[in-house]
Amino acid sequence: MNPDGLKPTHFLLIEDDPYHADLICLAFQERGPSNTLTHVSDGVEALNYLQRIERSSDAVRPDVILLDLKLPKVDGHEVLNQLKQNQALRTIPVVILTTSDSDADRTKAYANSVNSYVIKPIEFDRFKKMITDLRHYW
Repeated sequence: MNPDGLKPTHFLLIEDDPYHADLICLAFQERGPSNTLTHVSDGVEALNYLQRIERSSDAVRPDVILLDLKLPKVDGHEVLNQLKQNQALRTIPVVILTTSDSDADRTKAYANSVNSYVIKPIEFDRFKKMITDLRHYW
């Protein structure tokens, strides 16, 4: 248990924007060291990590995935689709964390069984609150 009485949670952040990734990582650090966060920056790297391919053979299975939609190589919708089709991975909760407020993106994500769809806030304080809320929710 960590200081706030919650079981430590391992998050996988799939985010290509270095600024957004840094904000999320900083928000996690400020919320305490008991949770872990692994960051990958594109869809191929994410799928390799989750399927333990190549350098990710010892990858820790995440408790929650934070998934951006606009990724290089393989976009977030395709990553989500492949996750939900994989028997071993489909039960991992996935939170879309995106700048897209498009109804089409939201509808497609929920059609692929995403657990939550969060539009990224710009301000750091809102990022920190979002991270706290995610930890308590999952």
